[in-house]
Amino acid sequence: MELQKMEEQEGLEMLNGSVPECDKASSLEDGDPTAEVIAAEQEGFLPHAAGKKLSQFTDFEGKTSFGMSVFNLSNAIMGSGILGLAYAMSNTGIVLFVVLLICIALLSAYSIHLLLKCAGVVGIRAYEELGYRAFGPGGKVVAAVVICVHNTGAMSSYLYIVKYELPLVIQTFLGLTENTETWYMNGNVLIIIVSVCVILPLALMKHLGYLGYTSGLSLTCMVFFLMSVIYKKFQISCPLNGTEPVTSLVYYNGHNASSAGTAGDECTAQTFTVNSQTAYTIPILAFAFVCHPEVLPIYTELRRASKRRMQNVANVSILAMFVMYLLTAIFGYLTFYGNVESEMLHTYSEVDPLDRLILCVRLAVLMAVTLTVPVVLFPIRRAIQQLLFHGKDFSWVRHVSIAIGLLFVVNLLVIFVPNIRDIFGVIGATSAPSLIFILPSIFYLRIVPNEKEPLRSRPKIQAACFAALGFIFMVMSLSFIVADWVTTGRSSGGGH
Repeated sequence: MELQKMEEQEGLEMLNGSVPECDKASSLEDGDPTAEVIAAEQEGFLPHAAGKKLSQFTDFEGKTSFGMSVFNLSNAIMGSGILGLAYAMSNTGIVLFVVLLICIALLSAYSIHLLLKCAGVVGIRAYEELGYRAFGPGGKVVAAVVICVHNTGAMSSYLYIVKYELPLVIQTFLGLTENTETWYMNGNVLIIIVSVCVILPLALMKHLGYLGYTSGLSLTCMVFFLMSVIYKKFQISCPLNGTEPVTSLVYYNGHNASSAGTAGDECTAQTFTVNSQTAYTIPILAFAFVCHPEVLPIYTELRRASKRRMQNVANVSILAMFVMYLLTAIFGYLTFYGNVESEMLHTYSEVDPLDRLILCVRLAVLMAVTLTVPVVLFPIRRAIQQLLFHGKDFSWVRHVSIAIGLLFVVNLLVIFVPNIRDIFGVIGATSAPSLIFILPSIFYLRIVPNEKEPLRSRPKIQAACFAALGFIFMVMSLSFIVADWVTTGRSSGGGH
């Protein structure tokens, strides 16, 4: 019996990320680098936890490979935001956009570093539990609510693309020039069908690591999208059809030719510009790099998990998405210049609704965003379970019910929200700065003890400045967006 109790205690310690002292000592004597990293992460456990049952962050040993983890995190980073980047560049200019993109990417990597540092100190790999350790029950509720709001907005933006792109794909397949309003071309009906037949079965997976293959397929689709955007830059000439009446312009199946006239200022790239829509640029960029709710679940399921290994996963993912974002924005903007819409695929439809390549691109984007929804749904379900069912054993009934309820709410939002730009703007201006700047910083300030700080770099001062930057970013973005709504409302009212 005593032997059995010892084995059970050892198993519990391993599940909670800790290493028995005898094993730890022998591993360190042997120079095992993995054991050194684990020991370094675990030595900061809070003193009052001794003698208590440690909180479990997983019920299984991490089995997801480095590559699959990169696929999952990259898929979480890259989503519908990529379709709005060319529009963002048209409202900032190339130079300002590149500077902002670099800054947001670096800040995202730094905030992930803060999260992993907190997780290593207290031995917890759940975002909501970090909030609890930092601020008690209130912190746990705030973290869970922010995650739910942001990921619900992200899921809504993905299904919004399905709502408006899938009818166009069907219309093109049928060779129609306009929507016939039949049920199979109704976007609201189609998102319900896609949610039930594709998203829900994937969302019912028990572990996030199982979605690594679908994430890889999703990323492949977006690489095809990027290659098509680059190719179309050299196939579509400027100005577009109908933008200049004096120019005779002929476009057929991917080839645009102008017989007379000059593009003028309409086809000149802006290096720096500010207008009423610039307020949406930073929120769109912030929204495009938020992956923080998925970081800790992916960390939990990572094979041979350590803080350094997970940081490498994050760095590779952010770098890959930075390159993809930059190329998509530049070539998309240089194709349409000021004519690019907030959802870039719609702009291609203005040129040639029956273009075969764009049809394939639409299918690829639809597949990519559809396969991303289950990845984004996992942190919301985990947050709900942490708030309402903490400490309870796994239940398939609860697991399935939460997934169905979330998809039901998101479908309602997509049916009634009129514009994808509103989703990007509001979510990017509120929950995105909270997840990137504010929460990781204040968690770090509250959780990491002063003696763990390097004296020279003073990371707590940096974290405090990081949090302040997030608050400033949130207030300014919301102010600009509200001002734009008021101005637009007045203009609409004056028109009536």
